[in-house]
Amino acid sequence: MRVDRKNMEDQDLAQWQHSHDFHGETAGAETSTRRVVWLTIVMMVIEIVAGITFGSMALLADGWHMGTHAAALGIALFAYQYARRHASNKEFSFGTGKVSILAGYTSAIVLAIVALLMIVESVERLLNPEFIQFDQAIGVAVLGLVVNLVSAFMLRGHHHGHSHAHEHTHHHDHNLRAAYLHVLADALTSVLAIIALIAGKAYGLTWMDPAMGIVGALIISRWAFGLAKDTANILLDRSVDRELTSSIIAALEGDTGNRVADLHVWRLSSTKYSVIVSVVALNPKPSGHYKGLLEGIHELCHITVEVHGRQSGA
Repeated sequence: MRVDRKNMEDQDLAQWQHSHDFHGETAGAETSTRRVVWLTIVMMVIEIVAGITFGSMALLADGWHMGTHAAALGIALFAYQYARRHASNKEFSFGTGKVSILAGYTSAIVLAIVALLMIVESVERLLNPEFIQFDQAIGVAVLGLVVNLVSAFMLRGHHHGHSHAHEHTHHHDHNLRAAYLHVLADALTSVLAIIALIAGKAYGLTWMDPAMGIVGALIISRWAFGLAKDTANILLDRSVDRELTSSIIAALEGDTGNRVADLHVWRLSSTKYSVIVSVVALNPKPSGHYKGLLEGIHELCHITVEVHGRQSGA
């Protein structure tokens, strides 16, 4: 009898609990990222071997660049797998949704290091030019571009997936965004390598080969800075959409006699937020009433409400 009562209490408690498993948001992205990792590794080996064999700095830089991106994409894949395996781990108070954001920040740092190494190597080649076998190098660069475009297409659908659960807010998987930027950076360096190699073959402008490496590095640096800034803001809980907070306040204060005294909103994953709010009410009601006022804001999955009474006219 005592066991049955405990089971009933557990079932009653369960209805007030909710999951912090956000893996469903990224299941498709994990599969696409895994495929892109293998494509990148294969193309990396081809370009490095070809760059050394044919003497192209642009091609060699693109190959090593792909190698670092393979590592960065590996970080993205690891983040998805880690978040999935630990989705039910109670040691993560609010779930593992921020694992992918941390991975995105790490990838941004890797992207910046890649850009720096590209500049150093390109400057060295400007000062010490090497003989380039243009025809072979161009062929490999074109193949690299094709692989990059295929990879970008595989990631694009997930990267541009927006959640319209609440019409004013758009969400991104920052881990996937990092992977997507790495692939785009690879495609950019492939395009620049092709331009430089064609210019070198047709007009003897061999200096364009390392010069394009510098141009590509500067563009990649800008992408890295943007990604690092966005993910850092989220990790520091500085990235909450102002329209979202305004909607929360409007929903609560739309109920006669309520005023929001204190509000804290932070991101738990790419699409979900947690909120702690203090409401001062003329006629205080149970916290469930105020949670009900926020039901229309579907991004909120963990809501804590503190209610205080106030005197009329105060």
